[in-house]
Amino acid sequence: MDINGVAHTFITAGDFEASVAFYRRLLPFLGMQIVADSPDTFYGVGGRTGFGIRRPSADHAGARFDQGRIGLHHHCWRARERGDIDEAFAFLTSIGARVVHGPQEDAFAPGYYSILFEDPDGVRLEINHVPGRGLFATESQTVGASLD
Repeated sequence: MDINGVAHTFITAGDFEASVAFYRRLLPFLGMQIVADSPDTFYGVGGRTGFGIRRPSADHAGARFDQGRIGLHHHCWRARERGDIDEAFAFLTSIGARVVHGPQEDAFAPGYYSILFEDPDGVRLEINHVPGRGLFATESQTVGASLD
């Protein structure tokens, strides 16, 4: 088997209305098209993936995300260009998002450049750029090839 990426990620929002308001701005900024917008689900697709938000069950309404608990640690979108990270920082700042760290280089892979921020429930989100295929390269691929 040779998988072809991540089809979708869904999160459950403690404050569904605040999260939908946030993602209604973020997902289109990322080039994603909103394809579901119902009382319990908000879902966008683009960049060969989907990202969705679900309303919580009544007993979890209002709960906040805890990155140290079992389950999701964070979600990361990959940008095509390094400058996209700087553009994302300006956008997130303009909408009042909580930015954990602005654009910075890290040693996770050569040229790794990212921004880390949170949604209204505190879910950690990242946008990164790694030149070429980064760690996705295999022996048969060239390091300079672009991600499709």
